[in-house]
Formats: sequence, structure tokens, C-alpha cells
Amino acid sequence: MRRLRLLLLAPIVALLSACNLVVLNPAGDVASQQGDLLMISTLLMLIIIVPVMGLIVFFAWKYRASNKEAEADYRPDWDHSTSLELVIWAAPLMIIICLGALTWAGTHLLDPYRPIDRIKPGQAVGESVEPLQVNVVALDWKWMFIYPQYGVATVNELAAPVDRPIRFHITSSSVMNSFYIPALAGQIYAMPGMETKLHAVINRPGEYEGFSANYSGDGFSHMRFAFHGLDQSGFDQWIAGVRQGGQTLDRDRYLELEKPSEKVPVMRFGAVDGALWDAILNMCVEPGKMCMGEMMAIDKQGGLSMASVRNTMPLVYDKYAGRGKSPAYFGSNDSYVMTICTPLQAEAAAADRMRRAELDTVAGPTSLERLTGQGVSPGQTPMASLTTLARNPFATGPVPTDVRSAPNA
Repeated sequence: MRRLRLLLLAPIVALLSACNLVVLNPAGDVASQQGDLLMISTLLMLIIIVPVMGLIVFFAWKYRASNKEAEADYRPDWDHSTSLELVIWAAPLMIIICLGALTWAGTHLLDPYRPIDRIKPGQAVGESVEPLQVNVVALDWKWMFIYPQYGVATVNELAAPVDRPIRFHITSSSVMNSFYIPALAGQIYAMPGMETKLHAVINRPGEYEGFSANYSGDGFSHMRFAFHGLDQSGFDQWIAGVRQGGQTLDRDRYLELEKPSEKVPVMRFGAVDGALWDAILNMCVEPGKMCMGEMMAIDKQGGLSMASVRNTMPLVYDKYAGRGKSPAYFGSNDSYVMTICTPLQAEAAAADRMRRAELDTVAGPTSLERLTGQGVSPGQTPMASLTTLARNPFATGPVPTDVRSAPNA
């Protein structure tokens, strides 16, 4: 019977032998510190879990129905023991204090936004060492890496020299993703219109896997890439090979890559538009689209007015018909920013519309050719211009229906 039990355990042992515990045996110093934090936290919690599980088995065996000797120790009226209460509450309290201290220290020392101060245990980062900057863009469903210091870019391929700090700037083109290389460091989210950061270092040469750890649609399972840890000469050769790719990553090429696609092979670009990253981050790669930075500058100045209608009319903010699969979110036509007004201006405009609607019900002359008056020459219709409305938002009178033809003040 004992041999049969060992045979039953054999398949489990075989399955466990195929596991790659990269989280507990990483190649990067940051990931190694995170793995140590995980192990220490687990051991601290096992201090309580193991005795509790052992006592469950002990009590079940000692006070089983067939053990008549235990009946003499049975005391149904017993309800308090100071010594036992101290053990029950003191041990978990000490563990919680230790876990809290570890969490506080790890939160600050392993903050992904905090530049690393060491390459490995006992080796600090030199003052003259320049970190490698990599701008990461999460696309549907692939990863783009831009090296601004070298003027190159890749898709689904990442490389970095060993023992050199890496500074990742991360964003997304459409939906939220999570950038994760288990051998290098922890995961960090990639969100459109926002920039997150991650600092890390790789200490051992090798090829490691990176992927998205946050579900983002149909092609999520194929959103993986290879990360090459190379020595400095190998990294220089890799950069030289990327430069020989011949392709240029400009705005038009980026807009093609931005469209959803799955199982995209490795792509290399020997030249990159220097303003592309800023346009991606500000969500204004498309021609004629206002950048988020410009929008925030307008908001800082107090917002738009009627005089700015012509500046904002050509701006479309839908994401190319629902990520390329469905009609525009706000109807079949493009959506535009028409104007921005205060609640008082909106209330006055609504009252003015009601007043003009009542006046329209009154019969008037069928021809306006003979109307004259101050400021109105024969043959013209009195009509308020957008410039007048900009100076006086509470002005009354007809409003042009075709704002595209209005003058730009």
C-alpha cells in the first residue's frame, strides 16, 4: 500500500519538475529583492499556519470517539486561559508588525518610479553611468520599444546590456495593459494618455520572456516579446543590426501599427521620428488632432469661447471607429467640440432660444428687402457674428447655423 502511494505521487513530481520558478530565481536585482520579500512574507505567515494545521490533526486524533482516555480531560465548562490568550493574540500581532514593516520598506525601496541605487548587492550605481531609456508603447496586440538615445525602435523585441540601469517610460495606445518581465522586475500598468515608469537592471545574460499581465482583448494571449540580456559588445552589435533594418518609424507607419493585429513578428526600425513619442503620449499622432498638452493649456487659461469654434471644429476624438471594428461611439458621424460655456451662459442661451421660438410663431414680412435701420443696410439680414457673441455671450439675436463659415477671431 505504501509503494502504491509513492507511485501515485510520481505524476505530481513530474509535473512540478517542469515548472520554471523565474519569480523566485530572477536575473535582475529588483526582481530578486521582490522574490526575497515574497519568501520572507510567506515564511512569516507559515509560523502561524503550520502550528494551526498541526494542532487540527492533533486534536482530531486525541479527542476521537474511540479514545476513552480523553474523556477524563473533557471539561465543557472551561472558557478562559490567560496564557493561551497571550499566545493566540501575541504571535499573530508580532507577525503583522513584521509584515507591516516589510511592506512599508518594500513600498519605498522597490518603488518602480524610484531610480535604482545599486546594480547588485555590494555594487552601487556609478555616478557617471547613464541609464538606458526605453519608451514602451502597448499596442493592440503587440509591444513597441523606442530607444531615444540611439534613434531606433523595435516591435516585440527588447534588449538591454547587463549591469546597466534601465529606465522605462510606458504608455498605451488605446486600452490599459500591464508591462511585465518576471526575470527583470515587477509589473507596471500602461494606460493611454498617461506615462508610468519602471526602473530595473538585468544581471545575467540570457533570453527572457515579457508579456502583458492585464487582459486587453482578443489578441491578449499572443501579446508576448523576447527580452535579450546582453553584454555591452553584444548590445552594441544588436543596435547596429537594428539600424541596418532600413525602415523608418514615422507617424504614418505608427498609425498602421496601431491598428489591432495578432501574432505580429519582430520588426526593426533604423530611424524614428523624434517627436513621435510625445505625440503618442499626448494622443495626437493623427494629423489635425489637438494634443492633450494643448487642451490642458487651454483649460489653464479658462477654457474656450465662441471665437475658438473654428479652431476646434476639425478635431475628431473617436478612436478610429471603435478600435477598427465598430461604428463611432457617438453616432455614425464624427463628433466635434463646438464650444465650451459656463452654466450661466448655457442658461441664457436656452432662454434666448425659447424667446426666438415664440417670435417665430408670429407672422412677419415675407421679404426683408425694405427693412432699414441703424447699422442695417437695405438687402441685408441683421445677424449676430460669432465675434460679437464672443465679446458678449448673453447677446440676443439669430445665431448662424453654419459655424464653419464663421470668422476666426
